[in-house]
Amino acid sequence: MDNDAALRTSLVALAALMAVVGLCSFSLKKVLATYAYGILGIAVLLLPDWEFFDRDFSQWFTPMTVPPGPGANRIVRSGAGRGRFKFYPLRVAVLSAIYCFGLYKWWMFVSS
Repeated sequence: MDNDAALRTSLVALAALMAVVGLCSFSLKKVLATYAYGILGIAVLLLPDWEFFDRDFSQWFTPMTVPPGPGANRIVRSGAGRGRFKFYPLRVAVLSAIYCFGLYKWWMFVSS
């Protein structure tokens, strides 16, 4: 993973959220649900091969080509200082729908 600081920050934020849920609800089940949802969310955002998914949706089902040459086994990250994602409306819509539904279900479970 290129950005270990993002992973550490996400895990610390998840631990803080679990502590708040635990102190407010006194329910181990709700804390574990928060942990599971948080780890799943962190895994979906930080662990995937974004070089692969940072293409048009129609290209997700075709393998990536590797340029021939001595550095072919090394991934070249162009534009490291720029934004992480290219804007694809379908990807944004799908990820937004999944996260909104998940957050809604988590909140209904925790607030009950």
